[in-house]
Amino acid sequence: MRIDKFISCTGTASRREAAALAKKGGVTVNGETVRDLSRHIDPETDRVVYGGETIVYRKYTYVMLNKPEGYVSATDDRSAPFVMELLPPEFSKAGMFPCGRLDKDTVGLMIITNDGPLAHMLLHPKRHVSKTYRFSCESALIPEAERKFEAGIDLGDFVSAGARLVCGENRMGGEVTISEGKYHQIKRMFTALGNRITYLERISFGGVDLDPGLARGEWRLCTDDEIATLKANFEAK
Repeated sequence: MRIDKFISCTGTASRREAAALAKKGGVTVNGETVRDLSRHIDPETDRVVYGGETIVYRKYTYVMLNKPEGYVSATDDRSAPFVMELLPPEFSKAGMFPCGRLDKDTVGLMIITNDGPLAHMLLHPKRHVSKTYRFSCESALIPEAERKFEAGIDLGDFVSAGARLVCGENRMGGEVTISEGKYHQIKRMFTALGNRITYLERISFGGVDLDPGLARGEWRLCTDDEIATLKANFEAK
């Protein structure tokens, strides 16, 4: 693998940034200063230091993104900008993709990865991976809303699995946790109760919470603990 690709694919820096630092002598491979980043290395065995910090190589990369409104997460949707445009282009070149979907007007936590087996597991219906959303709705929810969510709501083409609904004091907002992820499911559940979602933000996915310090449109690499939490869903079911 080329050194500049290795640096960019690990999320350390863009190729342009890496090239600029290399010219200043800020990149070493196995203790040797390297200014030509087109050289190839073995990412498993060679030690790359960038700006004084050793880059830890992982076969897969995991990114947490705080999705803003107005972006789509489906590759076949051309109605708005694609969420991958918020990340360095090197991530797309490395085969990374959104793990699951959020509607264009839904904001919040998205996991971006090139770990296909993990993404498949997290999205498989039989895994029942939990997803929690913060919501606001048009009018106060009916008194039986919590019970109906827990029992499952008939949406015509299917009955939703039991979900946990926690309402705020005025019952026009709160949090909802589901273990499915069908098209427009939460919005349809509220519509079935004679209400309408006006704001929806995913705040947790597979046990990983959205970083409160991450502004809309910002991203960061997932921590080791967050990656372990996502992978723990393999053993949880």
